Amino acid sequence: MPAGTMFAKFKSTNVAASTSTQNVADGNPITQYFEIGKPVACAGPELVWRIHDAYRKSDNKECSVFIFEKKIAEKLHKPRRKETITELLKSSVKTLERFRHPRILQIYHTVEENAETLAFASEPIFASLSNVLAFHESKTYDNPNVTPSAGTAGAAQAQAAAQTLPQRPAHAKEYNFLDMELKYGFLQLTEALAYLHYSGHVIHRNVCPSSILITKRGIWKLAGMEYVERMNENDLNSSIPCPPWSNRVSKMAQPNLDFMAPETQSTSKCSLLSDMFSLGMVVCAVFNNGRPLIQAGNSTSNYAKQMESLDDMVHKLMPRLPIALQEATSRMASRDATSRPTAQLLQLIKYFIDPAISALKFLDVVNMKDTQQKSQFYKTTLIEAMPLIPRKLWWQNIWPMLKSEINNNEVLAAVLQPVMLFVQEATPTEYDNLLSGTMKIVYTTPKSIQASVTILENLHLIIEKTKLEDVTTDIMPMLFSSFDSSTIQVQSAAVVAVANVFDSIDELSIRRMVLPKVKMVFEKNITDPKIVQNVLMCIERVMDRMERIQVMDEVLPLLANVRIPDPDIIMRTVRIYHKLFVDKTYGLSVETMATNVLPLLIPHTVNPALNFEQYCYLLEVLQQMLEAIDRQQRNKLKLDNLSMASPERHRTLRHQFSTDNMNAPPFNIPNLRIDQRKTSSAEDMARKNSGGSGMLGGWWFGCSPSSPDSNFLRVGNVFPNRRLSDNTLMTPKIRIAPSCASSPGGTPGSGLPTRRHSSIGPQERRGSTINLSPPTYGARGSSGSSLSVPSTSVYVGGSMPNTSSSVPFLLSSSMQSIRSRRQSTVLSSGPLGSGSGILQQLGSGMVRQLTSVS
Repeated sequence: MPAGTMFAKFKSTNVAASTSTQNVADGNPITQYFEIGKPVACAGPELVWRIHDAYRKSDNKECSVFIFEKKIAEKLHKPRRKETITELLKSSVKTLERFRHPRILQIYHTVEENAETLAFASEPIFASLSNVLAFHESKTYDNPNVTPSAGTAGAAQAQAAAQTLPQRPAHAKEYNFLDMELKYGFLQLTEALAYLHYSGHVIHRNVCPSSILITKRGIWKLAGMEYVERMNENDLNSSIPCPPWSNRVSKMAQPNLDFMAPETQSTSKCSLLSDMFSLGMVVCAVFNNGRPLIQAGNSTSNYAKQMESLDDMVHKLMPRLPIALQEATSRMASRDATSRPTAQLLQLIKYFIDPAISALKFLDVVNMKDTQQKSQFYKTTLIEAMPLIPRKLWWQNIWPMLKSEINNNEVLAAVLQPVMLFVQEATPTEYDNLLSGTMKIVYTTPKSIQASVTILENLHLIIEKTKLEDVTTDIMPMLFSSFDSSTIQVQSAAVVAVANVFDSIDELSIRRMVLPKVKMVFEKNITDPKIVQNVLMCIERVMDRMERIQVMDEVLPLLANVRIPDPDIIMRTVRIYHKLFVDKTYGLSVETMATNVLPLLIPHTVNPALNFEQYCYLLEVLQQMLEAIDRQQRNKLKLDNLSMASPERHRTLRHQFSTDNMNAPPFNIPNLRIDQRKTSSAEDMARKNSGGSGMLGGWWFGCSPSSPDSNFLRVGNVFPNRRLSDNTLMTPKIRIAPSCASSPGGTPGSGLPTRRHSSIGPQERRGSTINLSPPTYGARGSSGSSLSVPSTSVYVGGSMPNTSSSVPFLLSSSMQSIRSRRQSTVLSSGPLGSGSGILQQLGSGMVRQLTSVS
């Protein structure tokens, strides 16, 4: 539960029983200055001070008003002692005003008096340590250690005392101290005593729970200066005379006997070490469930008896204490004053060495520091220590101090650093109850540059906890006005804020407010890499909420103006382009890609600043765009081709003049006879399983390359006298007449040179025995047109060189090569009937000499 809520609910039931809140202070002059509320606690000797919540009328500052009703003293004591108690309490307030220290109760208004009451105002108080420990309950006098006075009078006195004691506040037992609260509280009391001893030169003499007040910030303050004694100025460690506790004096006019040092009671002397004994007893009471080790019940005899067993009680209590505090406490609670540490030495023990404690200490005195020290503390020290501080102390101790600094424009920027941590860690309820009001003040007040930047950079955290109506009325106007700032830092922070909170901005505001202002910031700072990167990040996130025409008309020109070759900026630009390309709703056309996008991205492929991953991503995006352009252009050109009358106009020059496109009449090769023999069944199967005979062969002999019988030379139509037995699987031979001996590479008197065309590889060879041979005039006489296939012979003179490929394949492959490299023979060799010219071409480019044929 937040400290503020807890403090507001705190009330003391005994105060309500004594008198009405409305008229308890009636007639006291203090009501002119303060508005007094309900009672919340009690403190002082015998808890006679009633503590009320209040606020100062002049500035509405929160405070507490202490009220003492004089009639309480009249009930406990004889009327003539009333003046004594009143003067004692008045003097204690005057002493508090004189000692100003962060660990001493701060007085806002001096004591005021009328016939019925005393009253003064102080800083806001939560409760006294007595209220929290609840040791003052009515059962205190019923514990076994208390021996009532003898006789009926003693019993009546004890009964009357029990009836007049304040009742324990109902809230007190619900409050539990954290370990850090106790550690810091003990340190604060030690510092207070060190100040009184070594700066004020006084002995407190009544360090007990009723003299220790806990503020609403959780700070322990020392009060109860009713019994202060001045020390020896010449020797601060020396003892001074002081009265012991006596039954003849009103207990309200004496220190608390349960916490009094033994030397005071036994020798009527005290020193600064006497206060250290009292502090040790307070520590023991805290760890003893709120009960002091000595419970004398205002009896000196009981006190003396219990003091004898004090060492044993302290020894038994030690396991309950933190290990680092055990030795110091046992020495403070020692009956031997020389064994006790001083307040200065006690501050140095390991128990108090804690970064969180150091931060809390500085926070308590931060108002005494200059602006530079404050800023350094808020920005660095406090931020580092907050994770070590329990959340309860965040709201109870830290937040009130930060809240008080909000109106200080000099340190606002530094204060906002821990404030943002509060915003981040607060629950929605905590934010709404404790933070939202303060944050509204921050939005509307003039701020420094750094303060504005801090708010804008953390705006997404604030919006997460803020109500929707407050976002619209308070936060968005501040955000949009930040773009109009004259400083680059604020403008850049505003761009970042939009990127972080774009989900909370309506689309109309994005189109009409955000995009124009972001473009304005970009145009003013087009050479600043940081701002350009922030602008691109903003565009990348909000573009989904823009209209397509706005993206095309405003975002693309903005991207075209990005000229900074920074790798991060390049990657952000590429991601935006890729997003436009992938999401078809944006309608990024191939014309736009080709003319506006690719010319901007392609130069970055040679940017040396890109790493491998960035380069790969850039290249991937470029490839996707190029493929999209390629697909669309191919489809478009295909459609254009289908609509044209003649596709010949789109052929390349090489194909226009190839033999495929020639309109020439058919011709026959003269003096050529093709013999084949009938093949066996195995040969038929081999022929059927072999590849196609080639396109040119099919064209030459009139067969289709794709037919199952394409491996056969179908020349029946051309040569009707051909016999089926002439088929053979032997390698074809082409014999050329002696008139071809003059072909390139040939020699007259011997066979033609053997050549294999470069376009025919070993893998292209086909098995065949077709024999293409011209007439051999020397061997066959004058029968120049006979067609024969000799079985075995050695050819000389005009014999045709042997080839390693079937004729259809040879003709097909070779003719393809001839077409692609030079004009057709028909165009260059004269009349069509001149067959020797084309055979010379075949002989010179695609055959090699057959030396022997088996």
